[in-house]
Amino acid sequence: MKEIGNLAIICAGRKNTLLQVIEGTITIHVGCGPNKETLTAAWHDDTTIREFIMELNHGRFKETA
Repeated sequence: MKEIGNLAIICAGRKNTLLQVIEGTITIHVGCGPNKETLTAAWHDDTTIREFIMELNHGRFKETA
């Protein structure tokens, strides 16, 4: 649950990224159109949220300039 704030800050600063928190589940929509991907995790699953943060900042969902 500690990492959800960090995730919110990262998502807020990105284009084509939507973070939703509904009934204890976080959902991140990355991209648009046929290339859109969806990531989900329990809102208290810090390990998975850290993995999402890593993918958004440095991995397959890293934004390029």
